[in-house]
Amino acid sequence: MPKPGAAAQTATPALRKWIVEQADAGFAPDVVLASMLASGWDEAVAAATLHATMAAHQHQAPKPAAAPVPSPALDGSPLWLDAGDRQVAVLSVLRIPRLVVLGGLLSDEECDALVELARPRLSRSLTVETQSGGEEVHVDRTSDGMFFQRGENPLIQRIESRIAHLLQWPETHGEGLQVLQYQPGAEYKPHYDYFDPHEPGTPHILERGGQRVATLIIYLQSPELGGATLFPDVQLEVAPQRGNAVFFSYDRPHPCSQSLHGGAPVLAGEKWIATKWLRQHEFN
Repeated sequence: MPKPGAAAQTATPALRKWIVEQADAGFAPDVVLASMLASGWDEAVAAATLHATMAAHQHQAPKPAAAPVPSPALDGSPLWLDAGDRQVAVLSVLRIPRLVVLGGLLSDEECDALVELARPRLSRSLTVETQSGGEEVHVDRTSDGMFFQRGENPLIQRIESRIAHLLQWPETHGEGLQVLQYQPGAEYKPHYDYFDPHEPGTPHILERGGQRVATLIIYLQSPELGGATLFPDVQLEVAPQRGNAVFFSYDRPHPCSQSLHGGAPVLAGEKWIATKWLRQHEFN
């Protein structure tokens, strides 16, 4: 990396070139920024240069074609959405990225039941290993979690049917519901949920149902402090309020979707969430 000079720091062509090289190599923006700070760059200069360079690079780079995505019925700016067996409140909507904050997706009783069913089956959360298409423990993700099989029991069946109705997407096109526990200090650093088309393990992953095209995060237990869901590209924080959810879609596996997101560290108490990933095709 080009080192900053002793005088007032300014972005140089060499620095911008280095940032693009790191992005093309697959390093997340927070990792690139941390490397710049460790090399002596002023935080304000580094952050501004990183943001401007990546915005220009993403605008110039060829983008994959857009795909159909799940979506609630938002025409007419409704206050409530029909989820089949339940009315769900619309609390906030963003158009770019495609994001909706939903109120009361699950009842308190459903949240408690999911936590209790998941608790004895928890283990350290894994991430996708992009070279092989397998899974691995990663320092960026420090929660514990488990997966329910699709349709595993009546509670899961009811929730999956509600999600499919709400998002107008077939139940068969969803992965199994994942439940995660975040204890104090646990977090998930900013990342994308889609599978990077440039990674060698991606073709193997896509055999099971195509790309991920949307994510639904449901809050099952609120921590006392911390644990917000962060969307760095749009400077948005979603509070982890029990029973509520945040839905966002990404019509192409590319940073232009602005679907970068993460889970802020829990500072006190425990956060429990359920995550549903939706695929292009039937997931098996």
